[in-house]
Amino acid sequence: GVVIALLAMTALYVFYTFDPSERPLFPKCPFLLATGHECPGCGSQRTIHSLLHLDFKAAFQYNAMIVLAIPYIFLGVYLQYFGGSKRHPRVEKIFFGRWSALVVLILILTFWGFRNWMR
Repeated sequence: GVVIALLAMTALYVFYTFDPSERPLFPKCPFLLATGHECPGCGSQRTIHSLLHLDFKAAFQYNAMIVLAIPYIFLGVYLQYFGGSKRHPRVEKIFFGRWSALVVLILILTFWGFRNWMR
């Protein structure tokens, strides 16, 4: 737990301090470089940087799916690591049950298609 917390804090510090759009330290998307099309994760590094600076408009423009997925991710972390699944088993079943992976996959693929179709 401590190692994961330290890694997360380090990553947040790096994303807060350095702007991914200005620093070569951050990797470029291989899918974008190879095809010229954005993958579902394109812009996520800039989104995280913008969110840490409370620039929600820029974050949403870089990658709306990441911004909209944050509550879902936090819910999963709460349920998995902070006892939420014992207190709220129905919530876990609804959002992380049998069909949730398929729903998430469909949402990601839909976002991927629309973000490239709308360009």
